[in-house]
Amino acid sequence: MSGRTGVYAAPSPDGIALMDVRTGRGQWRFLDPVGARLWQKITDGAPPADAIDDLTAHWHSKGADPDQVRTDLTALADDLERAGLLHPAAPAARPESTDIRFATPAPVGTGQRLAGHVGLLLALLLLRLLPIRFAIAGARAATYLPGRAALPCEAEGAFAAVRCAARLWPGRAACLEESLAAHFAAALTGRCVRWVIGARFIPQGAHAWIEAGTTIIGQDETDRVWPYVPALQVERSN
Repeated sequence: MSGRTGVYAAPSPDGIALMDVRTGRGQWRFLDPVGARLWQKITDGAPPADAIDDLTAHWHSKGADPDQVRTDLTALADDLERAGLLHPAAPAARPESTDIRFATPAPVGTGQRLAGHVGLLLALLLLRLLPIRFAIAGARAATYLPGRAALPCEAEGAFAAVRCAARLWPGRAACLEESLAAHFAAALTGRCVRWVIGARFIPQGAHAWIEAGTTIIGQDETDRVWPYVPALQVERSN
């Protein structure tokens, strides 16, 4: 789900990743568990000074130097405030279980092939010429096209069609372009998938993908480090 501020959150026991889509292609900010607790307290409504006092007392009880803790937390709060990140950002909902399917060759029909080219063109135009918030708006608009929820095999077909199309386009289509294109391609063939952007913490990184139900589609064999925690999900609401 989106915060109205244009900031999305991917929470994890390892911290929180904040995705700011207000400008350009978006920016990620990773906070460790201490920084995440400070951010959560302030965005839940605590005045920054009170949040800093509470956390300073907590870490002082654990044996940390209170002066150093206060200095570090104050600097972090000031930094987040300057970046406009001290606003609530609803985390994306997450299915309880997921099945990760790695990208494999899949049969692509003529209609799917055409949809793959159109979807990729739309994704490239939106992501390379406009700020990412327009791509998100376009992805949401696509959910209003008529259709039904895609089966995993159908979502794999949309992803494969985009991969086929990408071989004929100049430049590299990364996960953001591929996943958005697959979201469009599925919609153009009357199928609905979920477009997801998320982050992981160890190692830190961002990723975008599509899902059909609880199945993650198109993950590369070379990247078996999971889970990525969703920050943004775009799907049909009914």
